[in-house]
Amino acid sequence: MLKINRRILAVASAALLLGASGAVAQDNKKTLRFVQAGNLTILDPIFTTAYVTRDHGYMVYDTLFSSDENNAVKPQMVDKHEVSADKKLWTFTLRDGLEWHDGKPVVADDCVASIKRWAARDAMGQKMMEFVAEMKAVNDKTFTIALKEP
Repeated sequence: MLKINRRILAVASAALLLGASGAVAQDNKKTLRFVQAGNLTILDPIFTTAYVTRDHGYMVYDTLFSSDENNAVKPQMVDKHEVSADKKLWTFTLRDGLEWHDGKPVVADDCVASIKRWAARDAMGQKMMEFVAEMKAVNDKTFTIALKEP
């Protein structure tokens, strides 16, 4: 079984910025009501450190990975992921049915662009990128992150 380390957590955290909404069954519509800690003035969590924007993002945006009720990391947008034997190449395959708000499919290029966008502005993302040799889409469903060292 794969042990979760800081790099895995960083990659999973990077995914939080992805603005894709997952496919939701139409017959399971529910209403979520919550009390905000402040006024939501910016919807993009990349451009602010405000907790209200971050919390809104957690409720609205889909992520590559999430945590369950026991805080165990689980795939969300990812169908599967693999780590090479030398632990330097991480391969992520997206699950079927991922769509943007306008119905267009979420593709691997979107994930790479979103992670790079987050990493350019976030201190943890900048630190993560120090370990990344290359990040690229292999096809519409798959992208890889190559690390400089395991």
